[in-house]
Amino acid sequence: MRLTSLGHDWGRRIGYKPFMAQSLFRRPLLPLLALPLLFAPAPLPAQAGGGPYVVAESGRAFGRLQDAVDAIGEGGGTIRIAPGYHRDCAVQTEGRIAFVAVEPGRAIFDGVACEDKAALVLRGDGAKVDGIVFQNIRVPDGNGAGIRLEKSNLDIVNSLFRNSEEGILTGDDEGAALTIDRSTFSRLGRCDRGLSCAHSVYTGVYGRVTVTRSRFEKGSGGHYLKTRGVQVDISDNSFDDTQGKATNYAIDLPSGSTGRIANNLIIQGRDKENHSALIAVAAEERKNPSRGLSITGNRASVPAELSGKTVFVADWSGEALAIGPNELGAGLTKFEKR
Repeated sequence: MRLTSLGHDWGRRIGYKPFMAQSLFRRPLLPLLALPLLFAPAPLPAQAGGGPYVVAESGRAFGRLQDAVDAIGEGGGTIRIAPGYHRDCAVQTEGRIAFVAVEPGRAIFDGVACEDKAALVLRGDGAKVDGIVFQNIRVPDGNGAGIRLEKSNLDIVNSLFRNSEEGILTGDDEGAALTIDRSTFSRLGRCDRGLSCAHSVYTGVYGRVTVTRSRFEKGSGGHYLKTRGVQVDISDNSFDDTQGKATNYAIDLPSGSTGRIANNLIIQGRDKENHSALIAVAAEERKNPSRGLSITGNRASVPAELSGKTVFVADWSGEALAIGPNELGAGLTKFEKR
């Protein structure tokens, strides 16, 4: 049964090419979440008279996030999360829950993972995450994430994922949708210790994956956005790799995909594990159709001194992609079949 998304209810210059530096001023790179993070005082350790987690519908307060989640049960509800550093986590197994920061950018889940997976492990009937910070999540298998989405729809807005092995990792749910808007992913990813790589965002086979008005930066390994989504909308984002370390593709569609990649800013850095492409289509398999995938209106650059060829779009699908006008800096090859 297809589930209904909750989301509809509730300058400085960088020394590459002149056109790219000017582009940075034409479109803001930081989502709205950055404003409270920059100017609000640092939150104290989480504490509140009745507990930092309040179920809005009942007014009940809880000291543990899991208790608030369990109180909602198979129904639906909103958990309002107080400002502070929360060394806590929760697993949602049923119901529809919105996890909402009382003050966006000041409710911080720090360093604790449930089930050796993530701060939030979601396998209920749907969820929304609004205004929350996830940081310092690490687990034995190297996939420590802010959110592990195992099934159902998830909407994420105005949130920050940083300094962890992974920002978001999902399972497969071809009948569901993941939506990310106005969020930031910073210092995420890894490819070390003989373990499978982790990425800033890595989704399994979801029916639709939408990522808009978000920022990816300072990757520490893997890809910035890797998705096996059947259909994607990746638009109006920035991928700033200038401070990345041992990173790979900006956008990886390893199983192929339809939809669009539009109006993104992609700046490749110097410290690359793989500099061969910015966008990769069907590099691992051809499970999803890719015919008609629209790639248009994007701006991209690579460092002038980078050795070896870099391709804007590398395609393994063998299908006809719809590559429209894109603003590419010197040294970038527009397209290559592989």
